[in-house]
Amino acid sequence: MNEASDPSEWTQEALGQRVGVTRRTIIAIERGVYNPTLELAFRLAVELGVSVEEIFSYRRDDDEA
Repeated sequence: MNEASDPSEWTQEALGQRVGVTRRTIIAIERGVYNPTLELAFRLAVELGVSVEEIFSYRRDDDEA
């Protein structure tokens, strides 16, 4: 790939290609309308060079008890 080595310079499409999903999937994750599988969450973390916890957090809905 000719993409820059700095993840902050990657496009959504480039990141998607690196982890095996479409640009639309990356956009949906960013907007919070799609929850990735655990495998995809780990792939994203590895590609971005961070921990899963740095990308994703669990927020319990108030309706859950």
